Amino acid sequence: MPTKQLIVIGASAGGVSALQELVRALPLDLGVPVFVVQHIPNSTVSVLPTILNRAGGLRAFHPEDNQEIVPNRIYVAPSDHHLLIEDGRVRVWRGPEENRHRPSIDALFRSAAGAHGEGVIGVVLTGFLDDGTNGLIAIKQCGGTAIVQDPEDAASPGMPQSAVERVDVDYVLPLAEIPGAIVELVRKAPAQEGERHIAEATEAGEKPSTLTCPDCHGALWELAEGDALTFRCRVGHIYSADGMYSAQADSVERALWAATRSLEESAVLSRRLAQRARDREQSAAARLFEQRASDKEKHATLLREVLENDEKRIPRGSVSTAMQEKSA
Repeated sequence: MPTKQLIVIGASAGGVSALQELVRALPLDLGVPVFVVQHIPNSTVSVLPTILNRAGGLRAFHPEDNQEIVPNRIYVAPSDHHLLIEDGRVRVWRGPEENRHRPSIDALFRSAAGAHGEGVIGVVLTGFLDDGTNGLIAIKQCGGTAIVQDPEDAASPGMPQSAVERVDVDYVLPLAEIPGAIVELVRKAPAQEGERHIAEATEAGEKPSTLTCPDCHGALWELAEGDALTFRCRVGHIYSADGMYSAQADSVERALWAATRSLEESAVLSRRLAQRARDREQSAAARLFEQRASDKEKHATLLREVLENDEKRIPRGSVSTAMQEKSA
C-alpha cells in the first residue's frame, strides 16, 4: 500500500449534504485514501458516489471486495454491505447488522484501527443516536486521531454529541473547518505505525449479559470501555448502548401493537359468537361472549392510549435525550 495513513468518515441523518461540503474542500493531491459510510436503508440503492463526484474533488466509487487500496480515492460503502479494511485491501462484506445498520460506521472504524493504528484519522459527522462512538474509541486506543463535527453545527447532533461525551476527541470543529484539519494532519505523517489489533482485548473484556439480542434473540455479551458500552451476540449482531435502547423500544412497540391487534380481533370474534348464541336463544352464552368482548375492547383501548401517548411524549433520539426529558 502506498501510504500508511487513511481517513474514515461516518455520517447518518443529514450526512449527504455534509459529505458533499467536506469532500468538495479536500485537495485532489490529498495523498491518502478516504473511506465513507453513510447510513441508508438496506433496501435503498446507494447513489452516494455519483452525488460526491458531482460535488467535485477526489473520485468516489463503490469498491469491489478484495480491491487494492490506493490514495486519492473515496471508497463508499455500498448498500446493505459493510466496508472494512484488511491488509491493504478493501473488504465488502454482508455480515450481521450492527446497531441495525449495514453498512456500519463502527465496523469500518474498528477495522481501520486494527489495520493502520496511528495512521487512522476518524471523522464523525451528523447523525442520530451514538453510531461511530465505539469506533472512535477503537481508533484512539490504537493511537489514531478523532475529529468530530461540532454538535451545534450538525443537522442531527446525536452522533457528534455522543462522541464528544464518551471519547477523548482531538478536534471538535464546525463542518467548514474539518477539511483543513484533515489536510494538516495528513501533512504531519505519524512517526510510526501503531498496528495494535483490538479483537483479543475485546474478547478478554467481555462478560455475559442478562439481555438478549433484539434481532435473533440469542444471548448477549457486553463490553464496557470507559463510558462506552457494547453488546454483541454469537451471531455477530452488535449494539451500542443507545442502539440497544432503541432496538428494545422498537421490539416492545411492535409487541404491544401486535397485542392490541389480537385483542381487537378477539373482541370482534366474541361479538359474532354472542350474536350467534342469541340467534340460537342461548342467552347465558351470549352474555358470556359479550362480557369477553367488552373486556378485550377495554384492554385494546388501554394499550392504544399507552402507545399513542408514549409516541407523543418521547421522540426518537438518544438514551441521554430521553433521560433528560424524563427528569425535566
